[in-house]
Amino acid sequence: MARPRTFDEAQVLRAVRDQFWNKGYAATSMDDLMKVTGLGKGSLYGAFGDKHQLFLRIFDTYCVNSVESVRQALEGPDAGALERLRRYLLGAATASAGPSRRGCLVARGTAELSGQGATDVTDRALTAFQGIEAHFARCLEQAQRHGDVAAGADPRKLAAMLLAVFRGLEALGRAGMDEASLRGMVETALEGLPVSARRRR
Repeated sequence: MARPRTFDEAQVLRAVRDQFWNKGYAATSMDDLMKVTGLGKGSLYGAFGDKHQLFLRIFDTYCVNSVESVRQALEGPDAGALERLRRYLLGAATASAGPSRRGCLVARGTAELSGQGATDVTDRALTAFQGIEAHFARCLEQAQRHGDVAAGADPRKLAAMLLAVFRGLEALGRAGMDEASLRGMVETALEGLPVSARRRR
């Protein structure tokens, strides 16, 4: 009979996530993971598999949670959809200029592992980015119905542009760009959205 686990799985996975997030995949060893979790190698392997399987476990969860957080932030009635999108992107700009600047685990993991042919990581990342883009597009469709965005505009193309801005905020923030500049980028992108005749009047 297998011995019951004597550790808090959620707590262990949080410690593992933070280790990978702070130090990166390559710089994290099994010894590091044993140290931050307090578990022996046998316990880690038995519960989660090897280092790559453990990384995929926390990477999957992070991707799902990232998409869900966007959905929750943008969810609401047609009225105010554009303002919700604006608040979300400005919040991302502020966070990207924060003191920790450790960035997004999806972007960091993808950048590090894509060159090693880790398609299991890149496929998961692409699915997450497409999910975020879909929520942007849905919010823009709501803004169209409310009359804040021109009816003839393609919300999917606009969402793709905003996704590029959204992902660029992190890279520029980690490079040291200040908050005012990052927020200015968001405002400029939103001001460039095609407006409806009602808003032009």
